[in-house]
Amino acid sequence: MPYTKEEGGILNNFAREPKMYKAEPPTGDEKRNFAIIGSLGAVLVAAVIAVAAFAS
Repeated sequence: MPYTKEEGGILNNFAREPKMYKAEPPTGDEKRNFAIIGSLGAVLVAAVIAVAAFAS
């Protein structure tokens, strides 16, 4: 387990912070894929609700 050492030799058990990076905006293909996956998910949810309504 990683420890940080302060002045005077005191050891602390704090977590190390991860390296930060900037997120890149999605490309046109990624946006299209998000739209397709979202619409398929909406159709699946609507179908499950329809089956539940029909079964009850």
